[in-house]
Amino acid sequence: MHRLNRYISSLLLAAAAVAAAAVAAPTAIMAGPRPQEGGVQVRVYDRDHRDYHNWDDHEDRAYRRYLTEQHRTYREYHRQHDRAKRHYWNWRHSHPDHD
Repeated sequence: MHRLNRYISSLLLAAAAVAAAAVAAPTAIMAGPRPQEGGVQVRVYDRDHRDYHNWDDHEDRAYRRYLTEQHRTYREYHRQHDRAKRHYWNWRHSHPDHD
């Protein structure tokens, strides 16, 4: 009889462990971080227009086009002075993409 009680107790304990794992598994899957596409996303805040812009290859091409039109040599955006950055965003808002 004692053996039968131990066997039933073991089965109940195993069933409880399986049930707990079944409840916790979907939560663990949902809580995992999503992989990003190809790296880190950089967002730049435009203070004068109070909006954010994603700095990606598309924005970099627009920035290089701006520098060419302004007859300026290339300098990385984040190394520009604040006044030059504001001037770029003013230009950018008046030259939207036509995709």
